[in-house]
Amino acid sequence: MTTLFSSLELRDLEIPNRVAVSPMCQYSSPTDGLAREWHRVHLGSRAVGGAGLVMAEATAVEARGRISTHDLGIWSDEHVEALEPITAFIRQQGSVPAIQLAHAGHKASKNQPWEGNTPVSPDDGGWEVLSPSPEAYPFETTPEAMRRMDDADIDAVIEAFEQSAKRSLEAGFEVAEVHAAHGYLLHQFLSPVTNTREDDWGGSFENRTRLVREVSAAVRSVWPDDKPVFVRISGSDWLPDRDAWDLEQSIRLSRELADLGVDLIDVSSGGIHPDQQGPSGPNYQVPLAESITEAVDDVAVGAVGGITTPEQADAIVRNGRADLVLVAREFLRDPYFPLRWAETLGLEDEGPSWPVQYRRAVGK
Repeated sequence: MTTLFSSLELRDLEIPNRVAVSPMCQYSSPTDGLAREWHRVHLGSRAVGGAGLVMAEATAVEARGRISTHDLGIWSDEHVEALEPITAFIRQQGSVPAIQLAHAGHKASKNQPWEGNTPVSPDDGGWEVLSPSPEAYPFETTPEAMRRMDDADIDAVIEAFEQSAKRSLEAGFEVAEVHAAHGYLLHQFLSPVTNTREDDWGGSFENRTRLVREVSAAVRSVWPDDKPVFVRISGSDWLPDRDAWDLEQSIRLSRELADLGVDLIDVSSGGIHPDQQGPSGPNYQVPLAESITEAVDDVAVGAVGGITTPEQADAIVRNGRADLVLVAREFLRDPYFPLRWAETLGLEDEGPSWPVQYRRAVGK
């Protein structure tokens, strides 16, 4: 029986268990995108806590792709040097270091969430942002600070993802995830809500998915054959009142990504527009992941959303609804919960071990 604490093999990589740290923005890299001590402690403590895979937050592939002025980045060798000690520590704890490569598109150039998450103008330290279409969207930037991407811009973004994947490998990451969800640039191209282009990058399903496919292929081309590539998608825009991205298109895209050598589809949802009408509560996004699991062969699937108890997470894996459980907020509340979850489920022998430095606190 496959359980939450069974290993997961993707290509030649073995993830020791099915509990993964979902990428969570920390907005803690002032101005330069460099990893700080905060990132070392934040990510390192989740590895100590027994996560099978620890994924760094959405990491900008170029400076103008940052969500905020304080986002983590990987567009230079200096960023590689700052991340290397973090990946080394994660591996030392027996976990797998992973990175989410991202570009915010027209959701870029904001201040930190606790400062209002409002647009920062170029005059105040922000920058001109990129968008597939010229229209501004609620809670985004103004048209004056936004540019519709031309072919040169699109080529530059594909190249930025490819070069950032190379740097991620140099930094010691074992998994590269392409971020195509939550209303950021690649999702902006996928969704007809935000992509109103009439050229080869818009309109039809094939045109709207072209950038995600080309970015994924570029990352796969430079990522070693023995290491996996993930893609995070929004399974639905949750906008039933208009032409929008939906589960049917997500299934179709997942098949095409699998054909390109993508190893796992990380299924989230929403983020494209504030009018979204999505569900909430325990496991609220898991049905999207389950649908892709059932419909798409030859690709693993990750589930996220409202997963807070060991019984929930274990049932998702045992019942074959998904192959990997990615947890976010519960990891913020308690970085060591996988160690306790293994005990709760009676899987101590299968699950992660308490570090020797902590064993006197748990009688081991």
